Amino acid sequence: MNNSVYSPGHTACAGCGQSLAVRLVLEATGKNTIVVNNTGCLEVFSTKYPESAFEVPFIHSLFENAAAVASGVEAALKYLGKKEQINVIAQAGDGGTADIGLQALSGMMERGHDVLYVCYDNEAYMNTGIQRSGLTPLLAHTTTSPKGSQSWGNLRPKKPMPEIARAHGIPYVAVASIGFPQDIQRKVKKACSIKGPKYIQIHVPCPLGWQYSPQQTIEIGKLAVETGLYPLIEYEYGKLTAVRKISPKPVEEYLKTQGRFKHILDKPEQIKQIQEIADTNIAFYGLRIEEQPAASAA
Repeated sequence: MNNSVYSPGHTACAGCGQSLAVRLVLEATGKNTIVVNNTGCLEVFSTKYPESAFEVPFIHSLFENAAAVASGVEAALKYLGKKEQINVIAQAGDGGTADIGLQALSGMMERGHDVLYVCYDNEAYMNTGIQRSGLTPLLAHTTTSPKGSQSWGNLRPKKPMPEIARAHGIPYVAVASIGFPQDIQRKVKKACSIKGPKYIQIHVPCPLGWQYSPQQTIEIGKLAVETGLYPLIEYEYGKLTAVRKISPKPVEEYLKTQGRFKHILDKPEQIKQIQEIADTNIAFYGLRIEEQPAASAA
């Protein structure tokens, strides 16, 4: 008997952080789950016709509307009196979440649907050619924010999606990382125990788009957290309730692991800009060990 909820044999790249995260999420939710998944890397490598890696009901939505379709699934289950037994998950990448799917996600949260929305954040539109998204980091090289003699890469900082979700007043918002697998599963299980809209954003390094060796995925995920560039936090009903404390490492330790930042490694002023982002996160969320978060007063 196959007790798996996400089977091997898909066509993800070696070291794909997104594929690792999906397995952890579905192990935490169990088989009483319906997945709605927008177009993107995950849908392409896991559901190549006529096969599927998913051992639970799986609906492929358009690029922009996983949250809307999941809302309809949840409403139908309520009408049938079956929602209490079934988890409904909407899944999307960073582009499908922070950019073209933001309107549908906002509507899902505003209407109060009992859906867990998971954003797998690999920080660019990887499936369509590594174009920048609203969650691409400052100064990162992508095919639409290229490095060059007249360009330092992406000119915009990451869109604050956890804070945007928090502003909707939903019951639960969390940030996780593939560098900390048990933390992912704890947060998913907690989200599933709470009624109403939930948002979890998971940092999932991409060897192809970030230009690093596949065996480094977990290490790079940890470094993003340990430098303060990707804070692991939890909000409940708008209040910051938990953060992962760190002894901050300099951002260079994270940047030097990836080819997408190679063009700024000998540029102190550019590194300083990224260090300032980490320092702001550390102060705002109180990430440093023994430090209290400024966000707790909000």
